[in-house]
Amino acid sequence: MTVVVDVDTPGGRYPIHIGAGRLDMLDASVPADATSIVVVTNPTVGALYAERALAALQRTGKRVLRIDLPDGEVYKDWQTLNLIFDGLLENRCDRRALLVALGGGVIGDMVGFSASVYMRGVRFLQVPTTLLAQVDSSVGGKTAVNHPLGKNMIGAFHQPVAVEIDTGVLRTLPDREISAGLAEVIKYGLILDSEFWNWCEANACALRALQPEAVSHAIRRSCELKAQVVGKDERESGLRAILNLGHTFGHAIESGMGYGEWLHGEAVGCGMVQAAELSARVTGFPAADVQRVRALVAGIGCPVVAPDLGDDRWLALMQVDKKTEGGEIKFVLMPRIGEACTRTAPEAAVRDVLRHTVA
Repeated sequence: MTVVVDVDTPGGRYPIHIGAGRLDMLDASVPADATSIVVVTNPTVGALYAERALAALQRTGKRVLRIDLPDGEVYKDWQTLNLIFDGLLENRCDRRALLVALGGGVIGDMVGFSASVYMRGVRFLQVPTTLLAQVDSSVGGKTAVNHPLGKNMIGAFHQPVAVEIDTGVLRTLPDREISAGLAEVIKYGLILDSEFWNWCEANACALRALQPEAVSHAIRRSCELKAQVVGKDERESGLRAILNLGHTFGHAIESGMGYGEWLHGEAVGCGMVQAAELSARVTGFPAADVQRVRALVAGIGCPVVAPDLGDDRWLALMQVDKKTEGGEIKFVLMPRIGEACTRTAPEAAVRDVLRHTVA
């Protein structure tokens, strides 16, 4: 059974299809006027799923090509991005080419960004193969590459023609990847839906075990909540910023440790614990709820103790954040579970959080 969640933004309206076996139905999401289809993946994902994806796409009767990128967050950069452009240009792909992002968040971001700028914009299809990408990065049109001085600092908003989520692919993911994806799932409950947060607390074990009904509900509800936010604020001029709960701390961990040392979701999970601690100091977030956040982040298998980067290094890294304005860091904070806001925080409070959350 396929569940459909619609995303409606000024940049485009498109469906998210959620269900087992969606990899074998990709041809249904190819625009009729596409002149060629270019599948971009990496060797790890390609070995598992490229054959099925290519077979489905070849049923369209259109020219189907494949480009492989090296695997890992460390390759989410300009040099690797050029491999996509090389392939498109060498094969003389025109403005009606369709790019297909078959992989996790790194592939999705890079393919989306390349689609946004190749010939000033071509269409692309998101086929996320990690839980994190399925519930977060594949939805909403944010695309980017990393810079040595900051994560996701160079990018564009570019909506896909559709998102195809095959829940069956999750069975091949390592436990760390499942935990990393669940961090983004529980984030939606923390910032938008206290009932969903309560449900996540009650079903943490079922989610880690990939119990089908629990996972399907978590993906659907996460996509629904993100679609609501993106529909109101496509380009992150206000409301959409709350989706970055835990990311200011988390991106500092990723940059400070070196991209790929921590998975993105692991860093965000730990960052949410730090954001909860900061919320307790700034917005009155209850101490008991800080402990609930810490317990659930640990319960889904993510770290709750941050690495020691040195306080000054922490602050410098957090300054390189898209929410920073006029040199002031804006954090996503919570007055209570199910609500969030963006605001500045006294440096003394941030340093106190670091003292209590860093190894």
